Amino acid sequence: MESWEKIKAVQRMQDYIDQHITEVITLRSLADVARYSPWHSARIFKEMTGKPPFEYIRALRLSHAALKLQDDGVKIVNVAFDFVFDSHEGFTRAFSKHFGMTPQFYCKNKNDALLKLFIPNYVRDYYLTLQKGANSMSENTKLNTVFVQVIERPARKLILKHGIKATHYFEYCEEVGCDVWKVLSNVKEASYEPIGMWMPDNLRKQNTSVYAQGVEVPVDYVEEVPEGYDMIELAPCKMMVFQGPPFEESKFGEAISELWEVMKTYNPEVYGFEWADQDGPRFQLIPMGYRGYIEARPVRQLSAK
Repeated sequence: MESWEKIKAVQRMQDYIDQHITEVITLRSLADVARYSPWHSARIFKEMTGKPPFEYIRALRLSHAALKLQDDGVKIVNVAFDFVFDSHEGFTRAFSKHFGMTPQFYCKNKNDALLKLFIPNYVRDYYLTLQKGANSMSENTKLNTVFVQVIERPARKLILKHGIKATHYFEYCEEVGCDVWKVLSNVKEASYEPIGMWMPDNLRKQNTSVYAQGVEVPVDYVEEVPEGYDMIELAPCKMMVFQGPPFEESKFGEAISELWEVMKTYNPEVYGFEWADQDGPRFQLIPMGYRGYIEARPVRQLSAK
């Protein structure tokens, strides 16, 4: 079992980083809040978060910077200095390496860009889980990083099969059977793979289930809809996509539960967004171990004050 003092020390370092993300952060300052030596502080930080302190800090700064660049009229060099990069060139190199595009390209194409934000998994959350009843933890256990992508979804149509009262996948299968996925997979011109969805009230057909399955197709789709299925139109929206780490296929239930715990406590306002559940269905992809469990929830960007 991990030492409670070690868990608290790493959380103090994470809190300090959040509070001073736009300031110079040294290993000595982290060690001071951790109350250990610099060497030991760095070691336990990497052990429990999966990243060395300064790799963690840089990934977090770049994610904050990417969101700042979404503001109209902002200057790249000012954002670079705001997040403690020494020069425009150094910021461009770091940004390009992390996101696969230059900040200049991102600013010109921000509506189409895919933000691969680094969202850390806080030791605090795992600590609370342990307090609630877990009696042991492997010495090799470390918190896995959850990656978040904010994507633009255009106007499109959704072909779906309603349930009756289902609120999750297993209830849905009991109500409508397990052949829905096969039917949806054969839909011509499907934009993506089929999805399981939690339908918001404004998009849900009266007297149908919250949970349903469907597939998105282009807005100009005119092919025949399978018998017993419906088709609705979805407006353009932003989706915040959460992707957990790879997992063993037999442990898909644990992978889903772990990601849900992260989503439950995640505050999108920290990164300039708010939940917008009426803008579209919250959805999940079929759990596949090699890519991790993936789920998405609608968001809107907060207006600048």
